[in-house]
Amino acid sequence: MLAILHAAGWPIWFLIATSIIGLALIIERLISLRDSRYLNPKQIDDAFELAALATPPAHRLRELEVEQGFGRLAATLISLRNQPETIRHQATEEQGRSLAFMLHRYLPALATVAVIAPLLGLFGTVVGMIELFGSYQPQGSDPSQLARGISIALYNTGFGILIAIVALIAHRYFSSRADYLLHRLELEASRLNRFLSSVTP
Repeated sequence: MLAILHAAGWPIWFLIATSIIGLALIIERLISLRDSRYLNPKQIDDAFELAALATPPAHRLRELEVEQGFGRLAATLISLRNQPETIRHQATEEQGRSLAFMLHRYLPALATVAVIAPLLGLFGTVVGMIELFGSYQPQGSDPSQLARGISIALYNTGFGILIAIVALIAHRYFSSRADYLLHRLELEASRLNRFLSSVTP
């Protein structure tokens, strides 16, 4: 590994830093975008249980409200159960926008990694070509210097493309995952709202 880093030259450190940032973002999104965090079955059951009560206990509503995902939506709807449908709908939309932000958080940063990685690889390629042509002399060139310039160019190009591919795949996956969770949250919120309308006098 150290031999590869040495052969890739100093530009590779920019790509290593970029890959570490990208990996950290991927791990964070893997942990955050879980069903259990936004669509916990226990939260859903508790929400419908509280919605069935004429006067839900305040402490249980607070417990539901501090939860991420559906719990927060449900607490908002239940607390406004005696309000008109339009007010409940507006409050749900506001909570939905907040949840959408949380679901898509850091995805622009991951997209940035996918964009700049090939550019950093291209930068390393240019550095390698500069070394390659800088070592050329009319009376004869040092083969080791020529080989070093070529290795810097190729290693940086390859690493840049590899990082971009992984980051792009992760970005597309997490974007679709966030959209799926948001869609499920909207369906569950609509179901709870209809239930509240049916049990509220």
